[in-house]
Amino acid sequence: MEKLLIIGCKRAMDDVCIGCSRCLVGLNRREGSFSRYAGQEVELMGLLNCGDCPGAAIVPRLAQVNLWNKPMGEQVTKVHIAPCIVDHCPYSETLIKKIKAKAGVEVIEGAHPYIPENIFAP
Repeated sequence: MEKLLIIGCKRAMDDVCIGCSRCLVGLNRREGSFSRYAGQEVELMGLLNCGDCPGAAIVPRLAQVNLWNKPMGEQVTKVHIAPCIVDHCPYSETLIKKIKAKAGVEVIEGAHPYIPENIFAP
């Protein structure tokens, strides 16, 4: 069974996607990047934010996820990077490189497919 961690933008998670419902709906429906799990049982291990701009805290935050779950015998098997980072973060290139270098598991760029055209517009 896959055990997923979704990483999103702190600012979007706190102010735009309250509760990150779009990522959760996408996972539950197996739509967007979650379509790879169609017909499979998966568990959501957590929703993690980047730690705020410019994402400098992502590496220790990833380590903390592993530390907190290790005593329970739980391990993330896949990491999804949400659209708020992939498509809308000015630091996405550096942030995604750090996540891929330190996650220790497959990292998928994408999550839900529900992007209104102007949700991130000023």
